[in-house]
Amino acid sequence: MTAVFAAIGLAGCFRPGGEYVIADSRSYEASLFRQNCAICHGPEAEGKVLDDGRVVPSLRRGDLKTHTESEIYKQISEGGNGMLPFGKTLTDREIRLLAKFVANDLRSDKVK
Repeated sequence: MTAVFAAIGLAGCFRPGGEYVIADSRSYEASLFRQNCAICHGPEAEGKVLDDGRVVPSLRRGDLKTHTESEIYKQISEGGNGMLPFGKTLTDREIRLLAKFVANDLRSDKVK
């Protein structure tokens, strides 16, 4: 019975097209994303163009979709290419959770 309720709750986090909806999720990973990543990558990780013309990439589409979970972990931890490092702000566990979240939940072709 508990599994049924968990499945129903998780199903509420997906758009009709199969994409994970960060705003609807109560997961710790989604909360970490909203607190640390959404300010630059947008509330649904779609990316955006900053006022100075710099482009913050989508975490759902484009070149970043090919990055492995290890590469995502390194990017979050060390920063680079305009991104600030979070290695001293977040715990190793939090960075690992975020890397897994981006790699597995935010990629639309993996969430069906």
